[in-house]
Amino acid sequence: MAEQPQTDRVSPAAGPLAGSGAPPPQTDDAGREVMPRLVVTRGRIIASLVFVVGIVVFLYLGLPKLVGFGASIKRLGEGNAWWLAGAAMLEFLSFCGYIALFRVVFVQRSSRIGWRESYQITLAGLAATRLFAAAGAGGIALTAWALRRSGMERRLVASRMIAFMALLYGVYMSVLVIDGVGLYLGLWPGAAPFAITVIPAIFGAGVIALFLCISLLPRDFDRLMSARASRSGVTSRLARRLVTAPTAAATGVRTAIALVRSGDPGLLGAVAWWGFDIATLWACFHAFGYAPHKGVIVMAYFVGWIANTLPLPGGIGGVEGGLIGAFTAFGVSVQGAVVAVLAYRAFSFWLPTLPGAVAYFQLRYTVRAWDAGDRGVAPTSP
Repeated sequence: MAEQPQTDRVSPAAGPLAGSGAPPPQTDDAGREVMPRLVVTRGRIIASLVFVVGIVVFLYLGLPKLVGFGASIKRLGEGNAWWLAGAAMLEFLSFCGYIALFRVVFVQRSSRIGWRESYQITLAGLAATRLFAAAGAGGIALTAWALRRSGMERRLVASRMIAFMALLYGVYMSVLVIDGVGLYLGLWPGAAPFAITVIPAIFGAGVIALFLCISLLPRDFDRLMSARASRSGVTSRLARRLVTAPTAAATGVRTAIALVRSGDPGLLGAVAWWGFDIATLWACFHAFGYAPHKGVIVMAYFVGWIANTLPLPGGIGGVEGGLIGAFTAFGVSVQGAVVAVLAYRAFSFWLPTLPGAVAYFQLRYTVRAWDAGDRGVAPTSP
């Protein structure tokens, strides 16, 4: 792998968390940062189980009956086996793209993170996203923890996390613009309601413009603003907390731009992550005899996935509803949207959950092995 651009220069004034605004992470008796964990109580377990079971029962048993499908489990079993097998392979390739992008952004030549560790961190992050909900915040926290425990400096982790998200969601926003405008102007076939083509395109263009403007902030912006705020009588500590976030964001976006300019082929992992996941949904439509236009599938996918920002465990219920609603707005039959989306979510959500949970525990052992190697002792069993 080519040497990565060294653009992650965060001003010392940014502090150890580089603008996160979060309290210092918890540490063990040896001063090592502990693994992010979910606070579990009996009430929380019961509430989560009731919610998940209720949503699953409604999605796979109740909703199809409402749209005239009868028993959805039977209907899902009637899909073309070859198309469904292809959907599973496409979803696997999507996660391969995610791992490839992770290695480009985070793994340097001197890193102790190999392909096995990259798999564990990314799949464990997926499991944490399912458990912690909050639009993927749990996965971000777990990934950052593993990177810091691998020896990566805290400020570098912060800027690289922002760069990773900028690359990943830069593709998201770019497709909103390209596909939305293309559908509305008739450059490719498909329905083109203004509300779910042009408006999302405007939103995507606005987000891209915002982050490009953020990247233009001077590297010592936080130091300059903190000094100015102190002179005006604002508490210095409060001022630093307020101005470090845009500085860290600017550093991360500049790092993402530098990575793009480097031309590393692993950056195509960002495209693969979204592209193969969309292809999984496309294969699920074909498995049940439906074939919406490709431009419609792409646009409805990205519009529907906005529902993942809802604070639901793994987006269960929200994503399905968002996708079905988006496809219906594009004129796809409700029956076709329901059965294809439910099959797609079986691959994109349920299928990777078990290996993600296994990777979560494997990662704990890997980190203990790193710590043991640093101390020169044998690691303990997981």
